[in-house]
Amino acid sequence: MSGVGEILKVVGDFGTFQKWLVLLTLFPCLSVAFHQFCQLFMVPNVPHHCDTSWIRAVGPNLTEEEQLNLTLPRDMDGTYEQCSMYSPVDWDLSSIVAYGLNATEKCSSGWVYASAQPPSLLSEFDLVCDRKDLNDISQSIYMVGLFLGSMIFGPLSDRIGRRPVILISIFLQGLFGVGIAFVPHFYVYMAFRCVVGASVSGITMTILALATEWVGVSSRPKAVLISHCCFAIGQMILAGLSYGIRNWRLLELAGSAPIFAFFLFTQVLPESARWLVTKGRTEEAKKVLQKAASINKRTIPPGLLEQLKPETQPKSASILDLFRKKHLWKVTLIMSCTWFVNSLVYYGLSLNVTNFGLDIYLTQLAFGAVEIPARVGCIFMLQWFGRKKTQAVLLLLSGLVCLIITGIPEDQPVVTTVLAIIGKFTASASFSTSYVYSAELFPTVVRQTGVGLCSMSARVAGIIAPLIRLLGQYHRAIPMAIFGSAPMVGGLLCFLLPETRGTDLVDDMGSGRPPDEVCENANSSSENGHVKGKDSDQDNEYTKTTHF
Repeated sequence: MSGVGEILKVVGDFGTFQKWLVLLTLFPCLSVAFHQFCQLFMVPNVPHHCDTSWIRAVGPNLTEEEQLNLTLPRDMDGTYEQCSMYSPVDWDLSSIVAYGLNATEKCSSGWVYASAQPPSLLSEFDLVCDRKDLNDISQSIYMVGLFLGSMIFGPLSDRIGRRPVILISIFLQGLFGVGIAFVPHFYVYMAFRCVVGASVSGITMTILALATEWVGVSSRPKAVLISHCCFAIGQMILAGLSYGIRNWRLLELAGSAPIFAFFLFTQVLPESARWLVTKGRTEEAKKVLQKAASINKRTIPPGLLEQLKPETQPKSASILDLFRKKHLWKVTLIMSCTWFVNSLVYYGLSLNVTNFGLDIYLTQLAFGAVEIPARVGCIFMLQWFGRKKTQAVLLLLSGLVCLIITGIPEDQPVVTTVLAIIGKFTASASFSTSYVYSAELFPTVVRQTGVGLCSMSARVAGIIAPLIRLLGQYHRAIPMAIFGSAPMVGGLLCFLLPETRGTDLVDDMGSGRPPDEVCENANSSSENGHVKGKDSDQDNEYTKTTHF
């Protein structure tokens, strides 16, 4: 053990220093929520039809209604078709009026949109008819960015530190987020969104690690879940922001530019003391711990600081290290599966906000609001039932709700939306549990790599989720059936994981045992008098009396 856990108890588990740190990390969470779901409001359902201005060459005085009546076929309900037109002919106007047109073709000259509508992604880049799938594809491209960010920033954070990765990620998010507002082509838009997605992964993972490694065991879930509540507030702000700003370029600017204000506070953002110790930089760790103690109005005994000992040969961990120990191998596979199915059901519901039949802004507001009690309630569930049972049951409930939705008729949008909100509640609480649970299961030396790998699996699910929605053209129940069955399997696998409630963070992989066994062994040794030193006795007693 590096002794950081013991020193943090002297510094304070959740003192003024930690509170300011958590508060500082909340601002990027608002921006993350914006980028996750802003595109839903940039592609509204705008009335459109094929551009048939070719007929103006022979009938320049036609009214708009006459032009449409002569050049557009009608659906069975009598409305003009949106994706087909009568094939242009070389006749004069009188012949067209007398004989009419019969042959149809797809829109060959673009589309015309309702002039009263503000600029949107749909109208500027023609995301309609044969191009409408580009909307879901671009969502998948954004998720590819999240995946790449997990693959890049997780190991990078373990190598160069939490603080540099947070700053790099925030800079990239701001730069490319603002750049999106000026893109001239949809494929450039998708490329920029991919970079923003990668930066979002870097922010969420590294902020999680920094908060987890600075806050004591008793307040660890609280610190992480406060950040998640801020993400929910960000979703609610998005609903109001998108309602007030209908121009998609201005909306993108309004949601991206404020992140640069974070750089005003970079000097007070600390590095993780745990990470510094695992890298052998004990002197730097001592300085930052003493600074934290000073802010918390505490004093660290000099002898306790001398207990900070790095590994004999500090080295950077790799993904392969997760598979060299039996318990880590099992934890890695099951938690990767858990994150995958959790992400699948979460995004399956969140990205369907436009398809539940009610007002999109109110639905998004409800989706964001319901996450707050979900995140807060998760704190108590983790306290009362532990990590394992909470994770398993929430996944099972999320899957069950989605399966029930598949049987609700299309003419019951209120019932469907209420069920979707319940599903969003359980999926959000489950996601928060996954963050806390994963951070406690992996040792410090591979924590970011382990959480990064889990996040990568979640991003794979995020890539797939928008594409699964396309299966709804074959049967509307198929997507929800998939979103419902996957978390049921993941929930059952969670019962194979160890419990981490009340355990201290493991710093290295030397023990070769899961956290719950380490905790039980430590408690047993303490009772038999085999644990030496006053600080160790206090730590074990602390562990036994803070049952989270």
